[in-house]
Amino acid sequence: MSKTAESEGALETRGIEPVPGAERTAKTRELFPTWVAANISVLLLTMGASLVVAYKLNFWQAVVVAVAAPVVSYGLVGLIGIAGKRGGAPGMALSRAVFGQRGNLLPGSLIWVARWGWETINAVTGAYAVLTVLDILFGIEQNDVLVIVTLLLFVVATFAISGLGINAVQKCNKYATYLFGLFTALVLIFLIVDTDWSEVFGRPAGQTSLMVAGIGLIAAGGVSWIPASPDFTRYLPRTASSKAIVRNSIGGAGIVVLPMVLMGAVMAVSTPDLASAADPVSFLGEILPMWIAVPYLLIALVGMLLINAMSMYSAGFTAQTLGFKVPRHWAVSVNAVISLVFGGILMLVATSFMGSFIAFLSLLAVAFSAWVGVFGADMFTRKHYDAAALVDTTRASAYWYKGGFAPAAVASWAVGLGAGLLFTTSDWFTGPLASNNFIGEYGLGWVVTIVVSGLLYLALPKPADTTTAPDESKEPATLAV
Repeated sequence: MSKTAESEGALETRGIEPVPGAERTAKTRELFPTWVAANISVLLLTMGASLVVAYKLNFWQAVVVAVAAPVVSYGLVGLIGIAGKRGGAPGMALSRAVFGQRGNLLPGSLIWVARWGWETINAVTGAYAVLTVLDILFGIEQNDVLVIVTLLLFVVATFAISGLGINAVQKCNKYATYLFGLFTALVLIFLIVDTDWSEVFGRPAGQTSLMVAGIGLIAAGGVSWIPASPDFTRYLPRTASSKAIVRNSIGGAGIVVLPMVLMGAVMAVSTPDLASAADPVSFLGEILPMWIAVPYLLIALVGMLLINAMSMYSAGFTAQTLGFKVPRHWAVSVNAVISLVFGGILMLVATSFMGSFIAFLSLLAVAFSAWVGVFGADMFTRKHYDAAALVDTTRASAYWYKGGFAPAAVASWAVGLGAGLLFTTSDWFTGPLASNNFIGEYGLGWVVTIVVSGLLYLALPKPADTTTAPDESKEPATLAV
């Protein structure tokens, strides 16, 4: 991220308050490595394997899934990110203008809790990477004490990066992008030489419904980033190119998702157990030669570390909007402790890591999509955000509405959330309308959530906007890059 009033790499002390125009000197091209780093995850390989093993898709169908998923999900990430450059504040702070100061607590609480699960999954994957490297290089076998120690070290490192703030996160993301390029080249060389390509291309096509469901599976991770998107665009000036925001969001994610998913799909042809391994990280350490297993696991560790750092960075803002009267870097510590506790439980008690992960993704997408539908629909008519009203939580705030609630937004969010759950299937929950119709069959519960909540919000009457637009003449110039 570009230099601001705070020195680069120093502790970021700014919280949910909007960034002043003089400090909003970032460039849209900086979003590219941000969304590269947000997707460097070993779990994309296992999900790619699931497309072949569980969904019975062939290679070309996997290509369609791997292309469509980031376009859909990170297209939405980019679109919602436009709100960040308009308001200069984190996503859940801008959400106060839509839901009201009190009404925002409803989606904010759900999103915050959902982030606990996302960060726990990432922390566990990172800890597994450390354990597997220790086993491969030094023959140190996994035990309960080592599990807790590695998980603790991973969470502490995550807290350190996310606690420092946006400059530290962005600098780490930049170097992770280069490491990922090197890692991808190594894996591709191995796959080209070692794979039986006639078997890969000879597989029959699977059902179209499962291909669409596969897009939803891969896209769910991107959907989880949508509410956090403005957190990474709030340092952009209001004159920044909206098209460039969307383009760099899709491009950064796509350049990772496409090869990772396809590599997983190719690996699964000869090693189908990859799709259901209880510990997918150590399993990959067994099937890959050491010269590629170790660098792969190290980049997986770096990737999961950065994903969690970005998630906790945003979670700190969410905690502040929920009323935690602490600086952002201390608000981050709440999620760090929660991911440590839940991560220990998952690693020591849970029997099916991938089953838990996929079930969680199904519900995560719906939980985030309810907010996306309402907030996204609001962006069609709202052109600016009142900086003073966003941080004013009293009855005098222009965003207080009726008793602190915006009835249209809250009602649309609740109805959309309920509608989506009706059509959602997972190992943990199955809605009453999840079968015997194409919506449930195609795994489109999260799409229903966005459509219902968004359309209902546009149809319901809303209070007039009495705030004044900011003076854009005071904004620094920028290039559409």
